[in-house]
Amino acid sequence: MRRGLSVVLAAGAFLGVPAYAPASAPVLPYQANDGGGFRDVLPPGTNGLANPTGLAAFLSAGTRPPHNDDQLGMYRDLVYASPGITADTLGRYFKDSSFGVKPGDVERTYSPGGRADVTVVRDRGYGVPHVYATTREGAMYALGYAAAEDRLFFIDVLRHLGRAQLASFAGGAPGNRAFDQMQWSVAPYTEADMTKQIDIGLRLYGADGIQVKNDAEAYVEGINRYIAEAKLDPTKMPGEYAAINQPAGADPWKTTDLIATAALVGGIFGKGGGGEVGQAQLLQAWQSRFGRPRGTRLWRQFNGLDDPETNNTIKAKRFDYQSAPRRPNVASYAIPDRGSVVSEPIVASGVDARATAAAAKQTLERPGGLLAFPRANSNALLVSGSESVSGRPIAVFGPQVAYFAPQILMEQDVHAPGIDARGASFPGVNLYVQLGRGRDYSWSATSAGQDIIDTFAVDLCEPGGAAPTIRSSNYMFRGQCLPMEVLERTNSWSPSAADQTAAGTQTLRTLRTKLGLVRSRATIRGKPVAYVELRSTYFHEIDSAGGFSDFNNPDKMRNAGDFQRAAAKIGYTFNWLYIDNRDIAYFNSGNNPVRPPGVDPLLPTRAAFEWANFNPDDWTASYTAPATHPQIVNQQYLTSWNNRQAPGYNSGYYSVHRADPLDDGIRNGIAGSAKMTLPQLVDAMESAATIDLRAYKVLPYLLQVLGRQTDPTLQDAINKLQTWRRHGSHRIDRNRDGTYEDADAIAILDAWWPRLLTAQFKPTMGAGLFDALHGHLAFDNEPNNHGDHLGSAYQDGWYGYASKDLRTLLRRRVRGRYERVFCGGGSRARCRRALSESLRAALQVDRAAMYRDDACASAGKPGDQWCFDTIRFRPLGGITQPLIHWQNRPTYQQVVEIQSHRPR
Repeated sequence: MRRGLSVVLAAGAFLGVPAYAPASAPVLPYQANDGGGFRDVLPPGTNGLANPTGLAAFLSAGTRPPHNDDQLGMYRDLVYASPGITADTLGRYFKDSSFGVKPGDVERTYSPGGRADVTVVRDRGYGVPHVYATTREGAMYALGYAAAEDRLFFIDVLRHLGRAQLASFAGGAPGNRAFDQMQWSVAPYTEADMTKQIDIGLRLYGADGIQVKNDAEAYVEGINRYIAEAKLDPTKMPGEYAAINQPAGADPWKTTDLIATAALVGGIFGKGGGGEVGQAQLLQAWQSRFGRPRGTRLWRQFNGLDDPETNNTIKAKRFDYQSAPRRPNVASYAIPDRGSVVSEPIVASGVDARATAAAAKQTLERPGGLLAFPRANSNALLVSGSESVSGRPIAVFGPQVAYFAPQILMEQDVHAPGIDARGASFPGVNLYVQLGRGRDYSWSATSAGQDIIDTFAVDLCEPGGAAPTIRSSNYMFRGQCLPMEVLERTNSWSPSAADQTAAGTQTLRTLRTKLGLVRSRATIRGKPVAYVELRSTYFHEIDSAGGFSDFNNPDKMRNAGDFQRAAAKIGYTFNWLYIDNRDIAYFNSGNNPVRPPGVDPLLPTRAAFEWANFNPDDWTASYTAPATHPQIVNQQYLTSWNNRQAPGYNSGYYSVHRADPLDDGIRNGIAGSAKMTLPQLVDAMESAATIDLRAYKVLPYLLQVLGRQTDPTLQDAINKLQTWRRHGSHRIDRNRDGTYEDADAIAILDAWWPRLLTAQFKPTMGAGLFDALHGHLAFDNEPNNHGDHLGSAYQDGWYGYASKDLRTLLRRRVRGRYERVFCGGGSRARCRRALSESLRAALQVDRAAMYRDDACASAGKPGDQWCFDTIRFRPLGGITQPLIHWQNRPTYQQVVEIQSHRPR
């Protein structure tokens, strides 16, 4: 977008409108009501405004606006400083996140809209908005105003994308169209639907619902105040609007824009489940290859259903959810006839309408464009006071939400009646601090992803009683033949300076039933059905606001139990972590639906077996009680990196997980009589942030099977891999020369990994099953993330499959062995030959081609290994950021050791 944005430089002159009204509400002293011990970092910087003047300075001389990148170096350089962080050096990489502003560090003070009930202070150090209000309404107004100051164009992108209108707003690039398709497939809402959500919330949540509604209205008023000012003062209007052919700038906001934004954020970060039709087809592939009994058992094992070796946040206590039913109700199964499944198209007409199903699936899985996100997000390390040197709990945690310029999260520090909090929030819904700290406690979250989406098979019908076909547009629901509701969104676009895609249109269509959204059609025993997906948070995108409001309220947050009760109000699937000066705590949130007995949550279900007490009028049902959700206080330590929550809870977790190095780092730090310090915990996090999980957990067994090779070329490769293992299996450039320390070994494994998996599994599985399983779960989640440079890596892949199979072959101790050994058909000699040949083939791979990447080519580093992994701050405007060393760590990160607490 940078080149095209030069057109904004001619946009309007400054009209002499006063920039800000004087401050009004009293400002609290630095660290007032502050328990002490809080640090954080959020790159690249707070200020996200790129007005015509700022763009001109950057495009002509590389001069950045203030606070555009002043946290980037802190974040980037930790990889070079660790291990060896000390209490004295911690402040180089994490800034002070105390309440308030130090004397002498005030950059500017103002009252948005001239209100007498609120004052905003921007600190000179990083430009963070510190809001002080005598009324709650004033605080919400100021937060809306600050969101528009720092992220106006970004929140405009988010509200349009939440409505699946990004292509109409920002241009018809393939990535933008793909994101619209994805959003319309998971959260299609009309404007009336979004208004209905507000009404449902008021009816269900009483006083809490009214409070959230009032907060939202004041927040929107603050955004609109800034927009009105920016239309008169071009220095306040982001230059991106001119670049997308909208020189008038942003349109006013309304409360339904918050719902659209929440639908996007919750849909990306706070859901799990679905895909049951694909699972049924995968089950059929397993059964075809290995017979019904063994194939079924292998299908369950390869789904990671209660693997006893997987990493659990809660180490001992069992919580059952999404488990295989002890007594399956066969009548509930809705298994499609083989070969009968036909996907329901999202694109009804226009561009992409004739795309093949495979191409559409690939586009949706990797949308790119303006936005790109990892598959799962965030990590946390907490150590109890009994295991820390100080006797106080310590924590290093935060959300991984990819990297943008400006960042998709924004910082805020807020003090008003019922609010005392500082931290980060998603702009456009930042009424409350969503991840951060209160007076004497701190909290964070990781994506949990437990199953809150189910697939139901509804029988198709014809109103007049004629025989239905697979294309019938009516369905049976509770004894009635009803028409499917058609939800359409038409986008159109023209070329602009920012996006020169040729003019076009696209109509998106989703069919809605009273039991969910139509995903595909098939026959079951010859009878036509539609498969519909039902998400428990559909039509309830803003319901979680009550929990976030409680997190910010010091009167409702005095201890770990209060925190867990607040987290239980959140319907999205998150793991919530808490720390104060005495306790660490954990709670898994989510509207987990209550299913009828005998229903298998991994497979599609007959419509007659709907959720308990499901009400299609307000999209509610019965949900499992908070006491049944994984939760714990003062476990010896807690780690979470999107791993399984507790034994018995959730599927899709295997014997190798990226959370393993986090556990290892803490266990090593507290072994025997040893205790950990906060800097040591930072080192443990950063060590895991550069580990190649394949080398760390799988390579030892591969090398053991290979043994000593007579071919000197193979043995040389093995020697390099062994040396890398001894160095810790890191992808790291410690001396900043632009080359990884074990570059050759890394390249060998990168080329070998897909080839060794093929050699290990395909001969025994057969091509059909092998390809089906690969289509269900990718071999690897590499740092490059298919060119998106997202930082987050190794969330899912065949790591556990390879490890468990090889350990079984080597006759190591294996809990939860697979029904059979795959490598070499169970013969160690045949496995060794297959792996040796696959390694030989890997050594012939052209490395420049393997590491070919558009971002690196643009940076003058085509085919460069180090660059291939780097983190890219995806620009939403003309001001870009440099590529930085890969680190698999949170985007926003807190480092916490709280010093004191109020009376409990």
